[in-house]
Amino acid sequence: MRALDLEFQPQRRGSKLGWTLLSLGLVLSVSVATGAHVIGEEIHEQQGRLGHAQKKMQVHTGPVAGLTPAQQREQEVRLMEMKQISAQLRRPWERLFAALETLRGKDIALLSLSPDARKGQVRISAEARDLEAMLTFHRQLEDSPELSDVSLVNHEIVANSPQKPILFNLLATWEVSDVRP
Repeated sequence: MRALDLEFQPQRRGSKLGWTLLSLGLVLSVSVATGAHVIGEEIHEQQGRLGHAQKKMQVHTGPVAGLTPAQQREQEVRLMEMKQISAQLRRPWERLFAALETLRGKDIALLSLSPDARKGQVRISAEARDLEAMLTFHRQLEDSPELSDVSLVNHEIVANSPQKPILFNLLATWEVSDVRP
């Protein structure tokens, strides 16, 4: 009779496949950690370069070296145009719209509003029920604090309509003192 073996947890020995998979996993994790470290250093270096370039751009406000005088003038003109457009976008449009809505009354219909950033002017296209309503609207715009130098560009009486409304265009200067540069 054989001896009775009562070992409840037999000792397992690792197979060659298990040890190979473990060593491959360790090698892979070390290589990933090394790659992450290298990428982190590269990111840090690029951020340093970016910060240096941004500081250089902020300090350098003069003309760019290597440009001809004509190119420098053209660049300055474009920069001035961009500043004017930016100032136009920062204007208080809500105040102008509110003023136009309160001034127009029941006899005036606003058709379009066209700003000109370079000249600081606004072109207003509207329709009036009669000549008196058009002239009253013109006077009210001249008296408003938002607009100055209001002038009638053109007007046309719509003859084929029974009410005979008047289509007209006004040009006004829109100077705003509190626009942030």
